[in-house]
Amino acid sequence: MSKVITASGRRKASTAQVKMTPGTGKITVNGVDVNEYLPFEVLVMDLKQPLVVTNNETSFDIEVVVRGGGYSGQTGAIRLAIAKALLAYDKDTDPNSDSSYRKILKAEGLITRDPRIKERKKYGLRKARRAPQFSKR
Repeated sequence: MSKVITASGRRKASTAQVKMTPGTGKITVNGVDVNEYLPFEVLVMDLKQPLVVTNNETSFDIEVVVRGGGYSGQTGAIRLAIAKALLAYDKDTDPNSDSSYRKILKAEGLITRDPRIKERKKYGLRKARRAPQFSKR
């Protein structure tokens, strides 16, 4: 039986769970091919970035279940989950060696979760900071 690695990632309002198995590089998101699920090629490139920097584009098959948020948030959540799965796969390698996935992914900034979320709306304002239009007369 092949080794299955699971990891999860979050971004904005999105949560992604990833199952990574050795394979041919096929990525499915919510049961659909990644190129059909995401409407823009830029998002697909962003999602595959951890695999590209570690030279694993054709090494793993990835199944993703993602919920909440929009396409951009979901892409960020999947990207973080893939990076975490790669770290779990490479956990036996010395983290200080130049070939360790941890060092490579950290240098690219792919391990850190992006903490930015939507600011809450305040009363008396139209949005979080947008005030109603002021009229002098």
